[in-house]
Amino acid sequence: MAVDQTSLVELVSFLESFPEPHILCDRDYRILAANTAFRANWGEQTEVVGRKCFEVSHRYTVPCDQAGESCPLQRSLQSGQRERVLHLHYTSHGESFENIELSPIHDASGAIAYYIEKLEPLPGESSLADVQGLIGRSPAFLAMMELVARVAPSDASVLLQGESGTGKELVANAIHQLSRRAKQPFVAVDCSGLPETLFESALFGHERGAFTGATTRTTGLIEAASGGTLFLDELGDIPLAIQVKLLRLLETGTYRRVGSPELRKAELRVVSATHRPLAEMVAEGLFRQDLFYRLNIFPIHLPPLRQRGDDVLLLAETLLDRVSAGSRRNRLSQEAVDWLRDYPFPGNVRELRNILERACLLCDGDEILLQHLPRQSPALRPPQTSAEGSPPEKRDYRESRAVSLEKLVRDFRGSRKALASHLGLSERTLYRRLKALENQQR
Repeated sequence: MAVDQTSLVELVSFLESFPEPHILCDRDYRILAANTAFRANWGEQTEVVGRKCFEVSHRYTVPCDQAGESCPLQRSLQSGQRERVLHLHYTSHGESFENIELSPIHDASGAIAYYIEKLEPLPGESSLADVQGLIGRSPAFLAMMELVARVAPSDASVLLQGESGTGKELVANAIHQLSRRAKQPFVAVDCSGLPETLFESALFGHERGAFTGATTRTTGLIEAASGGTLFLDELGDIPLAIQVKLLRLLETGTYRRVGSPELRKAELRVVSATHRPLAEMVAEGLFRQDLFYRLNIFPIHLPPLRQRGDDVLLLAETLLDRVSAGSRRNRLSQEAVDWLRDYPFPGNVRELRNILERACLLCDGDEILLQHLPRQSPALRPPQTSAEGSPPEKRDYRESRAVSLEKLVRDFRGSRKALASHLGLSERTLYRRLKALENQQR
């Protein structure tokens, strides 16, 4: 499409009026203009005009959607509307998560002629990534972070769902740090660690003499989180009697200390997390449906580590800096890298850290070898996630911990050598286990 030079000059002038980085692109991803704020982000790359946006921002040779990421331009071509995504961009200051807001510009006939793209770094992002371990580049991780970036500025209740060890408290803290409440308290409550008899007083506080042993007035965790964020971890463990009072807090913004008739006001945001199937618990009467709806306004699924591809290697490199023994900086051998890529990590990031810390203690040199890593155990592998109706020979048995060895042998369509490979065992070890199974069935 030919560029109208008069219109282009006007658009460039319009872009310069914004303090945030903005670029003007055509439908073929080519940058036609960039304002001063955008150019400042790319230091040595003084000339960005004429280059493709994905080349400048990502160092890709193909558009984002062909490199496994969400492309706002393609999405806008399909919807005809403004689109917003979260991308990890290269800048002169290093990598940075940025909110990308892309707006289409239509010509006189109504067709999309150009796009204006606005880039906004997430506030405090570098500290989140470097200090708290929110590190990743996989599509699953970036999709999760996009939801975090969308919901953080609001006061909506967020429910984080994911397996144990996926970093739910880290994500909850990221939501807090990216919100208007960032300078206020972030209070985490481990609901599984509180006995039912103490749950109410721990959460709401109590007056002196409210019960035996209450010798002083005590501030509850809700009051401690005033103005900030209350993080309820392991939500499914909250007793039903407390669920009623928590619902009242969410609906009215008020609560009572144990032993007090006085209504107190609470101004806070609630982020909760669980690895338990709350919908099933609701159906079984173990969790209140009305409370579930109040807390599940904005659900976010945290992907398990086995679904994040080479993020495991990025995390491993960062974790090694923290767990390496003494002043020595351990590095991964190629066989250790291959092992990490293949291992399904039923304990997710928490398990990865534990494995690396143990390996550093076992390693006398600088390089972590296979002998420093634990042997894989099929009993600890996560449940299979294959689509319903998939033929048994196409299921990923290495990711199955629920299925027995007997069922594996019965369903597997392949040689014993292939089965041993799927289980991460030697043929000799598999033979011994099969022999033991045979003896048990006699």
